[in-house]
Amino acid sequence: MALGWRTAASRHTARRWPGSAYAESTLAQAAWERTRSAVARWAWAGLVFGIVVALIAFAPATWLADAVATRTQQKLLLTDARGTFWSGSAVPVLSGGADSRSATLLPGRLSWQIGLRGLAFELRLRQPCCIHDELVLLLRPGLGRLSAQLPAGSGPLGEWPAAWLAGLGAPWNTLQLGGSLRLSSPGLQFDWAAGRWAVVGQADLDLNDLATPLTTLDRLGSYRVHLDGVAGRPPSFTLSTLDGELQVQGSGQWTGSQLRFRGEARAAPGAEGELDNLLNFFGRRQGALSLISIG
Repeated sequence: MALGWRTAASRHTARRWPGSAYAESTLAQAAWERTRSAVARWAWAGLVFGIVVALIAFAPATWLADAVATRTQQKLLLTDARGTFWSGSAVPVLSGGADSRSATLLPGRLSWQIGLRGLAFELRLRQPCCIHDELVLLLRPGLGRLSAQLPAGSGPLGEWPAAWLAGLGAPWNTLQLGGSLRLSSPGLQFDWAAGRWAVVGQADLDLNDLATPLTTLDRLGSYRVHLDGVAGRPPSFTLSTLDGELQVQGSGQWTGSQLRFRGEARAAPGAEGELDNLLNFFGRRQGALSLISIG
């Protein structure tokens, strides 16, 4: 009996082996399929990641030019852009906007380099004709916002020909200013959000030895625009005369995207005849004064 039981058990065991082998084979095949699918997914993910990294690393300089044109409403253009988004050069052009036919370019190319500095992007600008040594900006982009910071202690930043302003259209293309624009700042920060700019810090724009063909005088004078920005308030600015035959003063505010300015201009004693037409151009006359109102 025992022998018969063992024989039956042996026969039963022999009948089970083929099924067990098949089950193990099925499990191994399923495991292989899962592994192959996982490897394929990782391969595709790696390929996509590599393409994205390559696009970012070798993004053309025209991407930056397009971004600048959009942010400035086509008033500042980077033409003939070469290189990459991170290291390139272009010719800066001032324009009156998308529908304007006026435009003026600067001599020489503007070069830039963008790198990381902590949690911000560091933008380094060089332009032999106009920028003193190197201009450094810290950029902090966010969702629907952008912060641009000029580090404290920057001092003199650069000097540009006043004739460049003619590209902005009226009234600059009529004035056809000669002279230079010199910018300096102890530190400044611009924040853009919801279509509006906010400014914190100070800056001075000196308009040196200005001249215009609208008068027979060889020189109008030199002037200073002082910008003062305080957190939570619209940035304000003042215009004052440093010297010259044309005496100008006034103040204003930059609210959102709107500029408001109220000021007055007059001729220095002895220069009334040479400046009469120019004073009429500036605004409404009130005796010897020309009342200037913008916005």
